[in-house]
Amino acid sequence: MEKEKIFEEVFEKIRNFDHSDRNSLLKNIVNILKENFEHYDWVGFYLVKEGKLVLSEYNGEPTIHTKINFGEGICGQAAERKITFIVKDVSKEKNYLSCSPKVKSEIVVPIFKNSNIVGELDIDSHKINAFDDTDRKYLESICKYLENLF
Repeated sequence: MEKEKIFEEVFEKIRNFDHSDRNSLLKNIVNILKENFEHYDWVGFYLVKEGKLVLSEYNGEPTIHTKINFGEGICGQAAERKITFIVKDVSKEKNYLSCSPKVKSEIVVPIFKNSNIVGELDIDSHKINAFDDTDRKYLESICKYLENLF
């Protein structure tokens, strides 16, 4: 099945999830993304608390990076610059926080509320160059949809 169609089906399921509990919704989202895309090896949300990115719901191996400063690593850079980051090969990045030696590429998509960053969706892959403009487009749509939770 083509990626766009999978994303459309995933997005429809996200719209139908229970939205009354933010953490449960975020957990359902990380699970459905990881289950539907084989190149999504770690999927998680970081939420901004007291000026730092704090790990929230995730699906994948545990990480030691539960709190990240703005500007630190890919997640911190995305938060500081308020942009989506796609890293095709993490081994080529100077400012990268390694969660696992298996990770080869990453995408980080900010979540905004009133132009302020309130969280991020972070996805790691064990494949080089795993993310493309289709991933970016749909993941940014999901994060835009989540703005109302904050």
